[in-house]
Amino acid sequence: MEPTPTPLVLAGARGHGRWHLENIRRLTAQGLVRLAGVCELSPLSAEELGDGLGTPEQSTDLADLITRTGARIAIVCTPIHTHADLALAAAGRGAHLLLEKPPAPSYAEFTRMAEGLRARGTACQIGFQSLGSHALTAIGKLVSEGAIGQVTGIGAAGAWARDEAYYTRAAWAGHRRLDGRDVIDGVLTNPLAHAVATALRIDGADRAEDIASIEPELFRANDIEADDTSCVRIRTTRATTVTVAATLCAERPGEPYVLVHGDRGRITFWYKQDRVLLERPGHEPEATDHPRTDLLENLVAHLRDGTELLVPPPRTGAFMRVVEAIRTAPDPVRLPADAWRTEPGVGAAPSAKRRVVPGIDRLVAAGAERLALYSELRAPWAAPPAEVPHP
Repeated sequence: MEPTPTPLVLAGARGHGRWHLENIRRLTAQGLVRLAGVCELSPLSAEELGDGLGTPEQSTDLADLITRTGARIAIVCTPIHTHADLALAAAGRGAHLLLEKPPAPSYAEFTRMAEGLRARGTACQIGFQSLGSHALTAIGKLVSEGAIGQVTGIGAAGAWARDEAYYTRAAWAGHRRLDGRDVIDGVLTNPLAHAVATALRIDGADRAEDIASIEPELFRANDIEADDTSCVRIRTTRATTVTVAATLCAERPGEPYVLVHGDRGRITFWYKQDRVLLERPGHEPEATDHPRTDLLENLVAHLRDGTELLVPPPRTGAFMRVVEAIRTAPDPVRLPADAWRTEPGVGAAPSAKRRVVPGIDRLVAAGAERLALYSELRAPWAAPPAEVPHP
């Protein structure tokens, strides 16, 4: 007999939550899940909800909604600084979790949440979708077989663009703190957090104890509190240097990637596309595309038959060490007015505008290629880095 669909609730169904709503619709059609409830500040309209999801209950109280619906899973896609409290509230009512990244705005909040979930026996999946890519297994196999020789470092690059309106879409957007609470909504901790987490997973250094030191450089072209153009160099206890360079002020936005350097070749992984490119002297480049396991499907399988979770909280501990280093670093340096320009935005609104940092695309790529920070690449607006030792 086929198992009955797993009932779930979605907290935060607008904004990025719309992606989750579509994924739930897909899995509902497969008979895997059933949307029992939606938690939002104002109810979704029938048009927002769309077809194929029935008539889920709606509420502003997540814990009460879980109790009333008997939901077995809660998807939490809410502002960063609400994650820990909502996750613990959901767990307290017996729901397991798919929690959006970043899991928390500080290492202390992450630890409080993780310990609380563990004490309750709650299964929790952190929403780094790139870590469900089968390309990671393929890359690991290539490295272990010596396809690129000895790994000499891992770089990651993300050159994206966001309109100025991106930072006014919600009260917490672009903030490091709000009403006395940490938010840490920076380029490396939120929109391009996957680049950091994926690079660390490839190195096999994704747990908190795997980090030796962290050097962040944080900058902002936009009129915000958080950073939009930053880089970080991480040294792991495996003696690997991992450097991530990112911006939301790109001249020509492109697909982010992770670059695994070896002494006899390199591997490039475009993690949003699940595409891998192997390059070695004396060989033709080899490109391969890979499937991906959806994290909600993986969580359902875990609850049904014990399938191992792909992204449980401990496997994001190293990423959270990076978040903590960024949280405790000096506030991002405002770029001088001559270091950026305004261009028409990428949004649909005719009045949309965005800020562009000339030369940043080249700097982001060079950071991943050379494992160097912006200051070392002689960006005219970058100051020397300050190393943050592992506690």
